[in-house]
Amino acid sequence: MSDPGDDRRAVASGPVRGGGWLALDDDDLLFRIESLPSNHGSDDELLAVVRSNRHFFVRQEAAKRILDPERLKAFAADRHIGQILARRMRRESDVAYLEQLVRDTRHLEVRNAAQVQLRALRVTLGLVDRKR
Repeated sequence: MSDPGDDRRAVASGPVRGGGWLALDDDDLLFRIESLPSNHGSDDELLAVVRSNRHFFVRQEAAKRILDPERLKAFAADRHIGQILARRMRRESDVAYLEQLVRDTRHLEVRNAAQVQLRALRVTLGLVDRKR
């Protein structure tokens, strides 16, 4: 019996019809993602990969390279992308978001990533004593 809250999806076994990055096979797509320069300007293409039904590893690698972490917030409920989002939160304004993510997520992986990032962020921002 399948859980209606389960976010597993059918995984594409490779390229999809049409143009763009999704027409590449997984190996070429991963190469394209990993070879992007640090100031790449390809967030739209990376978001298309994140939204796709490619294997979670490919989607995670695309999410890691998105320059604007705000664009990942729409994927917070996705157990694979939510982890990447949580690890990208670095500002004082992200504390409340991470706290909400810890409270609301149903995925242990996302909750754990958010808790680790929240602890680190609180220390970095001086919101807790570093000795704890």
